[in-house]
Amino acid sequence: MQNNKEVLLKVEHLCQYFRLGRKDLKAVDDVSFDIKKGETFGLVGESGCGKTTTGRSIIKLYDITSGNVYFKGKRIGAGTRSYKDAISAARSEASKKIKALRAEKNVDSLRKAEIQEEIKKINEELGAIVDKNRALMKDAKLDSKKVDEEYAESLLKALEVEYADKFESAKGDDKKLAELKKEYKNRCKIAKKSRLVTQIQMIFQDPIASLDPRMTVRDIIAEGLVIKGVTDKDYINEKVYEILDLVGLVPEHADRYPHEFSGGQRQRIGIARAVIMQPEMIIADEPISALDVSIQAQVINLLNDLRERLGLTILFIAHDLSVVKYFSDRIGVMYFGKMVELADSEELFKNPMHPYTKSLLSAIPLPDPVYEKQRVRIHYNPIVEHDYSVDAPSFREITSGHFVYCNDAEEKKYKQLVK
Repeated sequence: MQNNKEVLLKVEHLCQYFRLGRKDLKAVDDVSFDIKKGETFGLVGESGCGKTTTGRSIIKLYDITSGNVYFKGKRIGAGTRSYKDAISAARSEASKKIKALRAEKNVDSLRKAEIQEEIKKINEELGAIVDKNRALMKDAKLDSKKVDEEYAESLLKALEVEYADKFESAKGDDKKLAELKKEYKNRCKIAKKSRLVTQIQMIFQDPIASLDPRMTVRDIIAEGLVIKGVTDKDYINEKVYEILDLVGLVPEHADRYPHEFSGGQRQRIGIARAVIMQPEMIIADEPISALDVSIQAQVINLLNDLRERLGLTILFIAHDLSVVKYFSDRIGVMYFGKMVELADSEELFKNPMHPYTKSLLSAIPLPDPVYEKQRVRIHYNPIVEHDYSVDAPSFREITSGHFVYCNDAEEKKYKQLVK
């Protein structure tokens, strides 16, 4: 499935800033990547590097500061900060130019006319930049609303086509026709409430904190269906039991509360809550970090099984590279809000380029006492490793499919290492 070239999720220059007094905390800063349909994309890095914030921004739990998020070719998230900054920068630059022109002394009437003409031209250019960025801001705000309306309309049209033949074949059978009309009406009601972003579901890191302690397992798993507008209790119970069986639990668990389960069972409930919505993509935010090692393997195997059985695409967020290597097709490494390296899983472990990636790989322990005695930890110090005072870095492709955050000098060095 990972060989499918269709891009399901595309993240472009994603920035997520949080206000911290008079300054901004840049939790995610200019991150770009895409995830192909059917693959598992691993996102790794140390605690606080912005992995979880990236996942939450994609699923719209946070309103992104700037950048774009596309799902199935539709823009589901857009930030406006970059457009506002562009307007502010253009105004500042125009103000400096106009101030410099007006500061000229001892000018004749011809020069005065030239200055007025130049000021007029600067203002026209400024107006064009302001109009362009305001239009982009307006589009960004409207897109998230439009995409949901268009998605609901497409579902309604599909239902209309599906039931047209059913109604035709049921003519003459009043009872069957009445049942079909009732079914069609209910499905239309659900379609009108559907949103494209619900095709992406999230499994949260802490299985107990993400489950409401006052709700039964049945209510927790079925909540998404209820929000969508499903009212048939028999149908809801049937789906809940089906999903419980799928994730390795039993129907008797449906009437219990979260505190009555172990950590691994609670995480299975979280997975069931996500899967019942029949998503195309799941964001798994460190789903095994709070679990025992033996339970971790069970949850990973469950996710792998669901991926194959349901054709899921997974964004797997973790800080344990050994787990990510086993589970992911491609891996992105984050440090301090930036994506510093991105490559296929095998390529990243075989040929790491960025010093931070090498540091992470050196921290992986192995159950081999001889190796552990000889293992050398690589400590990453960005001040020592990089000099970006003159030559600014950017995210660049060093070899096919292998991207590294580097400047010109580093890019040259990495390419020589590959040769």
